Amino acid sequence: MKSPLPATGLFLVCALLPAFAAEPPKPLFNGRDLTGWESYLGPRYDVEKKDFAGPHIGLNTDPDKVFSVVEVDGAPAIRISGQVFGTLASADEFENYHLRVQFKWGEKRWVPRTTSRRDSGVLYHSVGPHATGWFFWMRSQEFQVQEHDCGDYWSVGGTSIKVHANKQGSAEKPDYVYSPGGAYEVFRSGAKAGGHVRHSVDAEKEHGQWNTLDLYCLGQTSLHVVNGVLVMVLRESEQPDGNGGWIPLTKGKIQLQSEGAEVFYRNITVEPIDRFPDFQLPVER
Repeated sequence: MKSPLPATGLFLVCALLPAFAAEPPKPLFNGRDLTGWESYLGPRYDVEKKDFAGPHIGLNTDPDKVFSVVEVDGAPAIRISGQVFGTLASADEFENYHLRVQFKWGEKRWVPRTTSRRDSGVLYHSVGPHATGWFFWMRSQEFQVQEHDCGDYWSVGGTSIKVHANKQGSAEKPDYVYSPGGAYEVFRSGAKAGGHVRHSVDAEKEHGQWNTLDLYCLGQTSLHVVNGVLVMVLRESEQPDGNGGWIPLTKGKIQLQSEGAEVFYRNITVEPIDRFPDFQLPVER
């Protein structure tokens, strides 16, 4: 499928225009309960074994209330405690859409990430069974939500994407950073570049403030926007076809990760789109 954006060139946000969708935004969180979502929790972390071990807690079983609805700053929000790794997944699938979500970090952190950066994530184009990605997540593309890494990309459960990026770090441990003028690389498990791309700029607000994430998906292309700043353009979203080849991955559920840190999500909306917001396009290389 041809990308809705040119394959090369420099892209900077000029303005995100509100009136480009055919329908008004639809709330995915009703502010009262978790209707429209399902939970999945994997095995607990075993401190002695220093690994995740034991049975999966499973689908819509949440004895520790990892997922709940609370009031934060005078408004309802979804609280994800982070105590057990897992996901909150939308019941519906989406294709060609703009997802907007606000988040802010809580204070609690849990083993094995008590001293690590607070971590979560918005997983999109989520398909197939739970626990395909590691012990916890559906196959998906990840819009990373992690302290100072918001907008990074991770391949989850075998997905593939292409991004313009510059290689940094050492030959033994390369690090790829999104750059519109960089090489057009494939990112997935087993690829030369690996399955992770860092964002172009840290646009996250200070701890304790609400951040707004905008995810635009159209065809096989997606845009990661953090607090109004475009931090990555991703193209040619694919998944394995089961026969050694690749097929487009353009639709699926939305997942919110529980990954060792307390985090709050609110004002979650989705609206269909038939084009991306307007962008200023500098001279292409």
